[in-house]
Amino acid sequence: MKDQAPVIVGTIGAPHGVRGWVRINSFTEPADNLFAYPLLMAHGNGWQPVEIEQVQQRGAGFIAKIVGIEDRDQAALITNLKLAVLREDLPDLEDENYWTDVIGLEVYNEAGILLGKVDDIFETGANAVLVVKNVGTGKEHLIPYVPDMYVQEIDIPAGTVRVTWDPEF
Repeated sequence: MKDQAPVIVGTIGAPHGVRGWVRINSFTEPADNLFAYPLLMAHGNGWQPVEIEQVQQRGAGFIAKIVGIEDRDQAALITNLKLAVLREDLPDLEDENYWTDVIGLEVYNEAGILLGKVDDIFETGANAVLVVKNVGTGKEHLIPYVPDMYVQEIDIPAGTVRVTWDPEF
């Protein structure tokens, strides 16, 4: 079941320097919340605990020293690996949803037309955008995640999102 899988909260970026530091890309809001949880790192087909020794903010991102990563070559081996948190370590949200829970939901417009499934969500600065793909038609919709304007309802138990959106757009 989806709830049992770790929730992806970031990725490890490129090495920074020669002493094993790496760039960290956070998907949390605010970004530094990433470091408030016990983290897991993708490893083979599973997950392993990862311990962050030090973190420094660099512009909008972070660099970090991970325990056991001592040089640039070791850091290069973990580039692009995912960082995750166990679901039970995350706080419950009121009137909000974790993006991981929305991805995969079927999206219907107000006329009941299936537009596709949420394939991805990305942030633009002004708002998030739902990437809705219909595998049957090959059509992709980029729907602004603006509640009460475009996104009318997200029903996680039913597996649906209801939007105000023209299927031709």
